[in-house]
Amino acid sequence: MKVLKFGGTSVKDARNISKVIDIVSANETRQIVVVVSALGGITNQLIEAANQAEQGKETYKALLAEIEVRHLDVVKALITVNRQSSVVAKVKMQLNELEDLLRGLSLVGEVSPRTLDVVQSFGERLSSYIIFEAFKEKGIEVTHLDARLVIKTDSNYNKAIVDFEKTDALINDWFNTHRGIHVVPGFISSSHDGKTTTLGRGGSDYTAAIFAAALDSEILEIWTDVDGMMTADPRKVSKALPVEEVTYSEAMELSHFGAKVIYPPTILPAMNKKIPILIKNTFNPEAQGTLISDSIEDHHNLIRGISSIDDVCLLTVQGSGLIGVSGIAMRIFRALANEKVNVILITQGSSEHAVTFAVLPKEADKARIALETEFALERKLNMIDSIQVDKELSVIAVVGENMKNTPGISARLFEALARNGISVICTAQGASELNISVVINRFNERKALNAIHESFFLSNKKRLNVFLVGTGTIGRTLISQINEQLEFLTSHANIDVRLVGLSNSKKMWFNEEGISLTDWKEELDLHGSKSNIHEFIHKMKELNMRNSVFVDNTASADVSKCYADVLDANINLVTANKIANSGSLKQYKKLQELALRRNVYFLYETNVGAGLPIISTLKDLIHSGDKIIKIEAILSGTLNYLFSTMSESKSFSSTVKEAKELGYTEPDPRLDLNGKDVGRKVLILSREIGLQLEPEDVQVENLMTAETDSSETMDEFWANLPKHEDARYAEKIKKALADGKRLRYVATIEDGKVTTGVKEFDASHPFYSLEGSDNMIKFTTVRYLKNPLMVKGPGAGAEVTAAGVFADLIRIINTP
Repeated sequence: MKVLKFGGTSVKDARNISKVIDIVSANETRQIVVVVSALGGITNQLIEAANQAEQGKETYKALLAEIEVRHLDVVKALITVNRQSSVVAKVKMQLNELEDLLRGLSLVGEVSPRTLDVVQSFGERLSSYIIFEAFKEKGIEVTHLDARLVIKTDSNYNKAIVDFEKTDALINDWFNTHRGIHVVPGFISSSHDGKTTTLGRGGSDYTAAIFAAALDSEILEIWTDVDGMMTADPRKVSKALPVEEVTYSEAMELSHFGAKVIYPPTILPAMNKKIPILIKNTFNPEAQGTLISDSIEDHHNLIRGISSIDDVCLLTVQGSGLIGVSGIAMRIFRALANEKVNVILITQGSSEHAVTFAVLPKEADKARIALETEFALERKLNMIDSIQVDKELSVIAVVGENMKNTPGISARLFEALARNGISVICTAQGASELNISVVINRFNERKALNAIHESFFLSNKKRLNVFLVGTGTIGRTLISQINEQLEFLTSHANIDVRLVGLSNSKKMWFNEEGISLTDWKEELDLHGSKSNIHEFIHKMKELNMRNSVFVDNTASADVSKCYADVLDANINLVTANKIANSGSLKQYKKLQELALRRNVYFLYETNVGAGLPIISTLKDLIHSGDKIIKIEAILSGTLNYLFSTMSESKSFSSTVKEAKELGYTEPDPRLDLNGKDVGRKVLILSREIGLQLEPEDVQVENLMTAETDSSETMDEFWANLPKHEDARYAEKIKKALADGKRLRYVATIEDGKVTTGVKEFDASHPFYSLEGSDNMIKFTTVRYLKNPLMVKGPGAGAEVTAAGVFADLIRIINTP
C-alpha cells in the first residue's frame, strides 16, 4: 500500500490534475490512497466569502461565482461531453449547499468555528470528487472515500484532535473490504456525532499521514511544487542545494523554523510508525526528491540544512527576583499557555537573572500583558524589571544530526556571522545537539543565511561581492584582470569574484547577480543612475550582501571621507587611494580601530609601491616580533627615472619632459617634483611601525625652487624649469659622478624621524644600480641587520597597481 498526497498547487487546474493522474497511473501497485487538497487558492476564497457574508456584504456572491466558475471549468476540461452533465450536476449540488450556508451566515451575521469548518470543507470535497471523476474518465478503476467517514475527532473545530484508536479501526475496516485506488479529500474529518471538523494547518498532509500509519503503508509520498527539501530557502539563498535524505527529527526541526515543504505535526503518525516520507515535485517527477526516514547513511555533511523565521519578537523577564527562586519558569509558561501564546525559542543564562523567549509579532503584546499581570507584585517590589520586548528580529536554525559530538560547529557558525558583521542577540541549543538557533536583527536575515550556507555547504567555494568606485585607468584595468583570471579562480581556487556595484564620476549601477566584466561600460551607460558617492554607499549597505568589499580606485578626497561609514557598516575596504591614510593621525587611527572593532579588512597595499608587497611585508615583520631599525626607500618611479636617466649631457628639464611624454609623471609634473607624494607614502609606512606622526612631521625636500614651483601656468612652469633647475642639478650630478656616486630621491625612517630628499650612493649600495621607474625598499631590522631585507620592482603603472588591488581582494576571501 502507498499513500500519495497532492497539494493545492498540484491540483490547481485541469492541466495539473492530468499530471497527478499520470503520476498515480505510473505506479506499479494499484493499492494507492490519493489524498488531495482543495484547488490552489480555494480555501482562502472560502474563508473570505464566509467573512464577507458574516459582515453582511453582498460581495460574497461574487467570490462564490468565482469558485463555481473555477470548478466547472476544470470539469469541462477533464470530462467528456457525454459524462459532463451528471458530474456538473453533482458539483452544482454541493455549490448550492455552500450558497445556502453563506446566505444563512449573512442573515445571522456570525460565523462559528463549527460553521467555518463546514464552509472550508467544500474545497476538498469538490476537488476530490472532480479528481475521482477524472480518473474514471481515463478508464481507471477508482473509489471516492469521504475522509469524514473514517477520520474521527473531538469537537475542537478548526483544529480537531484525532481519535486514533477509532480512526485506525475505521480505516482498516474500510480497506479490508475495498481494494484499488482511492481518492480521499484531505484536511476534513468528523466528530463522533458526525459533525464536520477540520485538522488545521497542514491538514491534508496530516490526512495522508493518518492513512499511511493506519494502513502500515510502505511509503508516504507528498507531492508539491518543489523538488524536495533544500539546504536553505532558495528564495533567500540562491545557491541552496537539494537534500536527498533527512531524518524525521531533522525534518521536524527544519520545518519548525520555517521550511515550508511539510508542517511538523502532520508527519507524526508516519514518524511513529517509521514509515518513510518522500517529498516529490508534481511538475518535475523525474527529480529525486527528499526521503525522510528514521536514519540515513550520509555522514558527509556536518549539518543538513538551515531554516529561518523571518519576523519574531523577543521577550525578556529579568531581575534579581528570579535568582534562586523555584517555579519562575512554570509561572512564565503557564501565563503564556493560558493566553495560547506559542513559544518558538527559549534561552536562559546560568546566572538565572533573565529568561528570554521568542514569539510571533502578533502574539507579542498578548504575551507581555500576560507576564505583567502574572508578575505584578514582583514588579511593584522591584524584584523584576519591566518586561522587555525586542522587535524586528529573525531566528535562524542550523540543523543536523551529524552535529552531535562534533567540535567546531558553533565556532564555524559564529565565525561566519562575525566575518559579515552580524551580531547575535541570543542563542539556544538543546542537549540533543540537533539544532543551534540564533536570533539576529531582521535586516541581516538574508545576509546571515547566505554566509552560514556558504560556510557549511560551499566552504570549498567562496564568493566575494565587489562594489567598485573609479573606472579610470586603474579601475578598468582591475576589471579586465578579474575577467581574465575568473575562470582560473573558479576552477582552481573555488573563488567567485562578482562585481555587483560600479560607479564612476557620472553614473552608478548595481546588479546583485553580477555586472558583466566585458560589457560593464555599456551596462553602466544604459542602466546607470546619476553618480553620488553617498547614495552609492547607502545602496551598498541596503543590499547588505555577505562578503562585501568596497574598492576605491580613485584619488578623490570625497570618496576617502566615506571610509569610516563603509567600515562601520561591516564592509571590507580595499583602496589604492592614499589620501585617508596620509591625512591626519586621528583619521588614520579611527579607520584602523573601526576595522578592528567591526572585524573587517582595511587593505591598502597599493598606497605604497603600487603592486609591490611593501606594507604586507612590513606587517609580517612586526607581527612576527621583529624590530624595525631603519627603512630606506625609493618610492617614486617618476623620480627614480629622473635620477637614473639624467647625466652630464642630459639636463634635468629635458628628462622631466621626457618622463611626462612617457606617461611617468602627473599631467602637472610639479605634483611629482615637490616630493609630497613620497612624503605621504613614507608617512604611511611610519604609522605602520607605530610612529605617531602628522603630515607636517615629515621633512620633505622639494626638487624645485620656489620660482619654479609657484609658476602660475604650465607654460610658465616649462619656461622656469630649465632657467632655475638645470644648472643646479648639473652641478649635483657632476659632483656625485666625480665621487663615484649616483643621486637618488630617498625616503628614510630612522630614530623616530622621517625625511625625504636627494642623497648620494656609491656602488656598494643597492640603490646605486636601480634603473628606470622601479622602486626599492630596504628594511634594516634586528633579524635582518647585516643583510637587510629588500623589495624591488615596478612602483607605478596601471597594470601593477590594479594587480595590487586584486591581490588585496583575494587576500580577503582567502583569509580564514
